[in-house]
Amino acid sequence: MSDSALREQICLLAKSLFDRGLTHGSTGNISARTSDGGLLVSPTGTSFGRLDPARLSHFDATGALIDGDPPTKEMPLHKAFYDTRSTAGAVVHLHSCHSVALSMMEDVDADNFLPPLTPYGIMKLGRVKLLPFFLPGDPEMGAAVRGLAGKRSAVMLANHGPVVAGKDVEAACNAVEELEDTARLAMMTRGHAIRALSDDQVATLVKTFDIEWDD
Repeated sequence: MSDSALREQICLLAKSLFDRGLTHGSTGNISARTSDGGLLVSPTGTSFGRLDPARLSHFDATGALIDGDPPTKEMPLHKAFYDTRSTAGAVVHLHSCHSVALSMMEDVDADNFLPPLTPYGIMKLGRVKLLPFFLPGDPEMGAAVRGLAGKRSAVMLANHGPVVAGKDVEAACNAVEELEDTARLAMMTRGHAIRALSDDQVATLVKTFDIEWDD
């Protein structure tokens, strides 16, 4: 994909997320690998609903900013995924409501944040790691992702929002939407007796679709 087409795709998909309430105001950030190994990144303080393709922060393959506006303050978080996951072609971070709400629940499993309610959360995300709360922009968020050694494609920042890496922008956006939708189902059914997927059903999914699952 050409850089100009990638710029347009980033802005189109970001606006779709914004228009459907998956992030709000000037929250969230998105990045993608360019064909020459550089990065296009949403600028700091911008809204997903109003990104300008021409003003995206543009980094070369050495990590130097070569044009565009200053990038999101969450660059250490994005860079941690690219540096530890060779398959990462894009990273999306949202402040989506239901996933943030679920991260506040005291009884969630930090090593497997999403309950196994449907096959799709497992297929698109594998295990999601719940990370502790960090101040926005804290480089320690990137350090926490690096500490996972590339074993997770998605993390949930407690009281903050999900971060998902995918092979390209479309895959990353689809996956982060699945994360939010699964969290919404979890919050909707909380306190009810439900039939989640069994351990055997999860194991079959993992084997059938070759899903990253073990630590």
